[in-house]
Order: sequence, then structure tokens, then C-alpha cells
Amino acid sequence: MTLRTIAGREVSKICLGTMTWGQQNTEAEAHEQISYALERGINMLDAAEMYPVPPRAETQGRTEEYIGTWFKKTGLRDSYVLATKAAGPNPEFHYLRGGPRFTKEQLVEAVNGSLRRLQTDCIDLYQLHWPDRYTNFFGQRGYFHREQPETPIEETLRALEDIVQSGKVRAIGLSNETPWGTMKFLELADREGLPRVDSIQNPYSLLNRTYEIAMAEVSHREDVGLLAYSPLGMGLLTGKYRNGAKPEGSRMVVFERFTRYEGAETWEAAERYLQLADDHGINPTHMALAFVNTRPFVVSNIIGATTMEQLKMNIDSLDVALSQDVLKGIEAIQQAIPNPAP
Repeated sequence: MTLRTIAGREVSKICLGTMTWGQQNTEAEAHEQISYALERGINMLDAAEMYPVPPRAETQGRTEEYIGTWFKKTGLRDSYVLATKAAGPNPEFHYLRGGPRFTKEQLVEAVNGSLRRLQTDCIDLYQLHWPDRYTNFFGQRGYFHREQPETPIEETLRALEDIVQSGKVRAIGLSNETPWGTMKFLELADREGLPRVDSIQNPYSLLNRTYEIAMAEVSHREDVGLLAYSPLGMGLLTGKYRNGAKPEGSRMVVFERFTRYEGAETWEAAERYLQLADDHGINPTHMALAFVNTRPFVVSNIIGATTMEQLKMNIDSLDVALSQDVLKGIEAIQQAIPNPAP
């Protein structure tokens, strides 16, 4: 499988996500995951200053701290392409810089905080976690215009240029962005000689293929690949919630904030995908991840695990090839219940 690059380095098709570290996972468990993933050839880590999830003032930054202590303990910082994210505006995060924005002052403060917690002098990929403007993301289907304070994209991009030139960041990326926002960043970069975004981190799974509608073309034509998050639909596509099951400690039980997966159509679509996997004798986790792994616009597929068993199963998806019959079945379900969990 051809590898794509981030910040000038080839990255593995699977990226190790970290948002449970410090909430559902201990420091020791996080370190075990990082070490095991590296042994399996995974060389990309994705974090965020607001992690772990669900976000709380008392735990904010703990995920990055766990990664930093692994770097310090092992001396293997350069073995990973390290990605993290700066939080965007949200009243919920008043404890972050007095209310996060993407101004130069705020981004400098944010990147310095991440560097300190990560115990490194450079972040390979620094991403804007969500836009500093009103638009549709985190499950909102349609766009309607609303005037509210926002940091101009050019101001943000010039701030990121200064950070890149300082040597603290190698490349920049977007997350939860729209086609308009992505193209605006690219237009300004090309016109003004500012840093070009390397990647975009948006949700993508069998339950949410909205990226294909417009963003896939942007990825292809502008060479801005997708870092796919939530490829298992918060676990619905693994089958662990089948028949009303609610495993203790599972994300759908612990995280009340992820309402995008609660709709009846979402559960119906998930069941159809699970049945498709059953019909073809495929592990449903492998089927869901292998589909994402093989999309041409995907640079890396961000998986998250709370147990080593889950982590091993997720990485094993790299060895799974989906037959034409399975792919036809996937398309039939997508046509019947398109994108129920955007």
C-alpha cells in the first residue's frame, strides 16, 4: 500500500488516536499502546490540547502529558510523526486561554503549552481543531449564515507562518473544515506565499461519507489528504452495541456529548453493515476500517482503543482486503441510508 506524506515524512496508513488517554486510559496504558503501535509499524500519533474527552478543566492537557512522558522515558520522539491540535472558540472552554481563538497571541500560547506537555521542541503537524467562525461541523448537516465574531483566516494563517518559521511546527493542518474554508486557506497560502495546509482531519466512516461529496475532490486536486477520524462510528460498527447492549465503560455510555450517533437511522444502518460482515464471514471492525484504509483520498486512518485487544484488532485491519461483493453490499446500504451520522 502506497504511503502518503505529512510534514515531509511518510506516514503509516493507520494513525494512533489518543483522546481517551487521561480519562478512560491511564498513563501506563497509554505508554503500552504507543510502544505496541510502533512495534506494528505505526508511526503517527494524533493528539489535541483539549484532550482527553470528554473535556474538563481538571484533565485538560493530560493526553499530551502522557505522550511527553513516553518520549522522555524512551528517547524515541523521532520515531513518530507527531500531530496535535489547537482548540477553536467554544464557551465550554473558557478555561483554555480565557476562551480559545486563532489569533497570533492565542496560537503562540497554545503551541507553547503543547510543546511543554509533549516534552519536544517541534510538532510535526499542528492543526486547527475546528473553525474560528460559525459554520456546519460536529454533525450539523446544513449551513445557514450567522454573524458572530471570528478571526480572519489570513490573520490565522500569518500567525501560523510565524510559528512555522520559529521552528516550533513543521507543517499545518485543518480539522472539521468545510470545502469553502479549506479552499480559502489554500487560496491565501498560494496568493500570499503563506504555509499550505498539509492535511484535513474530518470524520469519515461507513456511517458518514459526506467527505466524498466535495472534500474528496479538494483532496485530490489540491493534494490535501484526509486524516479520517471516528472510522468506527463511536464503536457502532464493531457490533458491541448490538441488541441494545451497553458495555460498561464504553464510549456511548461514558460520553453523552456524541449525539450524532443516536438517531434510529444510524442504528439501522449500523445493523445492516454488521449483517453484511456476518454474511461474508468478516470481522465487522476489520470491514469498517479496511474500507477507510483503502480510500484514495485518505492519508491515514485515526483509530482509538481503550484496550490492547481493540488496538491489535484495529491494526490488523491493514491486512484485510474487501471483495467486490462486500464493496457492492456497502454501496447498497449507503444508497438506502446515506450518511446517517454526519
